[in-house]
Amino acid sequence: IPVFILAGLLVHCVFLVSIFDIYFSSPLVHGMTPQQTLLPPPAKRLVLFVADGLRADSLYELDSNGTARAPYLRSILENNGSWGISHTRVPTESRPGHVALIAGFYEDVSAVAKGWKENPVEFDSVFNESKYTWSWGSPDILPMFAKGATGDHVYTFCYAAESEDFGAEDAAKLDIWVFDHVKSFFNSSRSNQTLFSALNEEKVVLFLHLLGIDTNGHAHRPNSREYQENIKQVDEGVKEIASLIDNFYGNDGKTAFILTSDHGMTDWGSHGAGHPSETLTPLIVWGAGVNYPQKVTSQVFEDNFLKEWKLENLKRLDVNQADIAPLMASLIGVPFPLNSVGTLPLEYLNTSALFKAESMFTNAVQILEQFKVKMSQKQETTLSVLFTPFKPLSASEQINFLKKIRLYIEQQKYDEAVSLCKTLINLALDGLSYYHTYDRLFLGLSIAVSFVGWTTYVILVIIKAHTNLTKTVPANKKKSTVLFYGFASAGMIITFFLLIQTCPWTYYIYCLLPVPVWYAVVKEIPVIQDLATNVLSLHIGQSVGFLLVCILGIEILVFSFFYRSALTVGLLVFAGWPVMTQLWIQAKTKALIWTLLCVLLAIFPLMPVVGREPNIPLVIAAGLLTILISFFSLASLCKSGKKYRDNEDLKVYFYQMFSVALSTYVVVSTHNSLKIKQGLPVMNQIISWMTLVFSPVLLLLSPTFLFERLFSILLSLMSTYLLLSTGYEALFPLALFGLMFVWINMEQEALQHYGLSLKPKLAVFNFTSTMDITQFRQLHLDDVRRSFFFVFFIVTAFFGTGNIASINSFDPASVYCFLTVFSPFMMGGLLLLKVAIPFVLVSCAFEAVQVTTQLSSKSLFLIVLVISDIMALHFFFLVKDYGSWLDIGTSISHYVLVMSLTIFMMVMNGLAQLLTTQRLGLPRRNKHHSM
Repeated sequence: IPVFILAGLLVHCVFLVSIFDIYFSSPLVHGMTPQQTLLPPPAKRLVLFVADGLRADSLYELDSNGTARAPYLRSILENNGSWGISHTRVPTESRPGHVALIAGFYEDVSAVAKGWKENPVEFDSVFNESKYTWSWGSPDILPMFAKGATGDHVYTFCYAAESEDFGAEDAAKLDIWVFDHVKSFFNSSRSNQTLFSALNEEKVVLFLHLLGIDTNGHAHRPNSREYQENIKQVDEGVKEIASLIDNFYGNDGKTAFILTSDHGMTDWGSHGAGHPSETLTPLIVWGAGVNYPQKVTSQVFEDNFLKEWKLENLKRLDVNQADIAPLMASLIGVPFPLNSVGTLPLEYLNTSALFKAESMFTNAVQILEQFKVKMSQKQETTLSVLFTPFKPLSASEQINFLKKIRLYIEQQKYDEAVSLCKTLINLALDGLSYYHTYDRLFLGLSIAVSFVGWTTYVILVIIKAHTNLTKTVPANKKKSTVLFYGFASAGMIITFFLLIQTCPWTYYIYCLLPVPVWYAVVKEIPVIQDLATNVLSLHIGQSVGFLLVCILGIEILVFSFFYRSALTVGLLVFAGWPVMTQLWIQAKTKALIWTLLCVLLAIFPLMPVVGREPNIPLVIAAGLLTILISFFSLASLCKSGKKYRDNEDLKVYFYQMFSVALSTYVVVSTHNSLKIKQGLPVMNQIISWMTLVFSPVLLLLSPTFLFERLFSILLSLMSTYLLLSTGYEALFPLALFGLMFVWINMEQEALQHYGLSLKPKLAVFNFTSTMDITQFRQLHLDDVRRSFFFVFFIVTAFFGTGNIASINSFDPASVYCFLTVFSPFMMGGLLLLKVAIPFVLVSCAFEAVQVTTQLSSKSLFLIVLVISDIMALHFFFLVKDYGSWLDIGTSISHYVLVMSLTIFMMVMNGLAQLLTTQRLGLPRRNKHHSM
C-alpha cells in the first residue's frame, strides 16, 4: 500500500503544480533591441518615492475634521501636478509591485516560491537604463534591481533586516532613516567632487523606498492611529526632500517627482490577493514635463471615491501599475525597459505634441519587438503543420501599421498617430498573450483526463478490494500483454511528438501522466463488466437516490468555498442525522449531545472572518475551559475504577494542563507588552518555542487507550493553538473535539444499528492492539457517509476558524508570541501550523472511527480521496486568468486549497496513526519530564 499512497501523492503534486504551468508561467522573453525616443527629454532627473503598503483611500481621504492627511501632497495635486489611481495586479506583494513599477511587467506567480527576494528571472528596468541610480530603503527590495543591472551604476543603501519589526515602538523610524540618509548624502556630495559631478549628469534616478507604512499596517491595521500618523510623517519627509533637491540644483526646473505605492492592504493588515483595498494605490506626479492639475466639471468612475475625497473637480488619471515604467523612461529620456508591457499615460505629460507622438511610437515598437520574439520562439517549437499564427498581426500588417504611423507623424497629424499607436500596442499585447497561452487547452485537457482516470481507478480499487460487489476474475494473460504494448506505444508516440517540438520537460509529465493512469483503469475492465451486471440486479431507485445524495453533498462542499454559511446548513442537517436514521431510539443521550454540539459548531462559520479585532478575553476563556474540562475528565477516569498502573501517566496529564495554563498566560502578557509598544518579551518567546517543541513529546508519553490518548492529543494541540490565537477561534478546537468525541460513539451505535458488528467496549479500546486482519469487514454503503462526514469536518476545520478561501486569509498578529521581526517563511510556517491543528484533531478522530468500526484504515481513506478529487476537479475547471483580479486570485486560491487539503489529508492519515499508536517508553525512575 505505501506504493499506492506514494503514487497518489505524486499524482496530486503534479495536479497542483500544473496549474501554475498552465495558467501562470513566466511571460518574459529575451533578445529584443532597446527602443528610445531621440527628442530631448523634459527632465534631467527623476525622484521616485514608493510608500510601501499605502492604500489610495488612506492617502486621498480627508480626516474626520475635514483636513488632509498629507497636506503637502494634497497641495501638489491641487496646484502643481497630476494625480490618479494606479491599479496593481495579483499577487499584491512588494516584489511584484516594484517589478511592475520599475521594470514595467507583471511578474508571474511562480516567483512566490522564491520568497520575492532574489531575481528568479533576469529583467531590464528603468534603473538599469539610467545613467546613475541611487536608492535607499529595505534590504528586501533594493538589491534585486542592483543585481539585475548591467555594470555598477545602481547604488543601494539599506538598513538591517532586523529593523523590520512588527512589535517595535514605531515602524515610522524606517522612513525617517531613509529621509535622514538622503539628506546627509546630498550634504556630503558638496565636498566629494566625483559624486557631485555624477549627480549633475542627465538621466539620473533617485529611489526612496519607504517601508514604515507597510510595517505599521501589518502591526496595527490600516485604520490605526499609527498607520495614519506614518502617512503624515512621509508627507513631511517628501516635502523636505523635494525642497532639498530643488535647492541643490538651484531650482533649475529639471526634476520630475513621482509618489506611488507597490500595493495596498486589507483592513486586517495583510496583502497578496485581489481585493480593491489591495489593488488600488495612489499616484501623484509633479515637476519637469508633468501636466498641471486639470479642472473638470464632471467625471465618471465606477467607484464613488471622488465625492468622498472631495476631488470631483480635479481630473483623475488612472493607470495600470506597469504604465509608470514607460512614464519614468520618457520623462528622463532613457530606453523603455525591454520587457515592459506598460502603455505610456500621455495625459500626465506636459510636452510638445511631437514628443508625445514620438514617445508613443517608441512604446509601440518596443512592445511589438517582444511580440516578434515570442512568435518566433513559438514557431520554432511547433510543427509547421500545426502552427496557427496570430492573424491580426501578420508580418505585412506590422509593416503597414509602422508605415502609417510614420506618415502621420511626418504630416503632423499627431492625434491620429497616437491613436494608431494605441491600437498597435493593444494588438501586440493580445498577440503576446495569445502565444503565451498557446498550449493551454492541450495541457488542461491532459490534466483533466488524468484527473478523471485517477478518480476512476481509485473507485475501482475500492470496489475490487473492499466490497463484495464483484467476484475475483482470473486475469487474462494474453489480453493484458496486448494492453500493455498498446499503452506503451501510445506513450512512445506522445514522447516522440513532444521531442520534435522541443517542449519543456514538464510537458512530458502532463502529457504522459494519462497513459499509466488509464492503463491501470483499462486493465480492470473485467471488474467493470462484473460490476455492471451486479448493479443492474440492484434496486435502480435506491442506486439513483444514493448517487443524488452523494452529488448534493459534494456540491454543498464546493459551495462552502464561496459561501461559508453553506457549512452551517450542512451541520444543521447533520444535527438531524440521528432522527432521520432512527439512531436516537437506541442512544437517546448520545443523540441529544450530538445534536447540540452540531448546532454549537454551526455557529462558527457564521462568525466574522480574519481581520477582526483581537479578543484576548476569549483566548483566556478557552484556556480556562480546557483546564476545567481536563479536571472533570481526569476525575471521571480515576473514578472509572481503572487504577492507574502508576502515577507517571497522571503526571503527564498534569504537565500538559500546566502547559495550557502557561500558554494562556504568555498570550495575555505578550499582548499587553505589544500594546504598550515594548516589543515581544524574550521569556515569552522562549516559552512559546519550548511549548511548540515539547507538547508533541508529552503527547507521546500518554497511554494509548482510546479516550486517554485522544484527550492527551487535545491538551497538547491546545497549548500550541492558544499561542497562535487572537480571538474566538481559540474556542473552536474545543467545540470540534467535543463533536469528534461524540462522533466516535455515534459511529459505534450506527454499526450496531445496521447489525454489522457487536459493540466493542470503547473504554478499554487500545489503539495499539493490532487488529486481526480476519476481523476487517467489507465496506457498506454507510461507510461512504462516514467518509463524507470526515471531508465535511476537515472543510469545517478550515473555514470555522475565520479563514477565508484566499491566500491572504492570515492575520500576522497570530504569530506575535513566536516572533515579530518580518520573516515570510517562518511566519508562513506558523500560520500553516495554526490551520493544521484542527485538521489533526479531525484526522485522529477519523482514525479512531476506522479502528473502532473494524475497517482497514485504507478503505475509508480511499473513499475520502474520491470525494476530495471530485471537488478538486470542480475547481480545476473554475480556474481563470481573466476578469477582475479578485476573481483570478480567488479561483487560484480555491484550487490550491482543495489540492493542498487532499495532499494534506494523505499526510494527516499517516500522522494520525503515529499520534494515536506510538508511545515513548520512559525509564520509570526519572520523575522530571517537564518543560
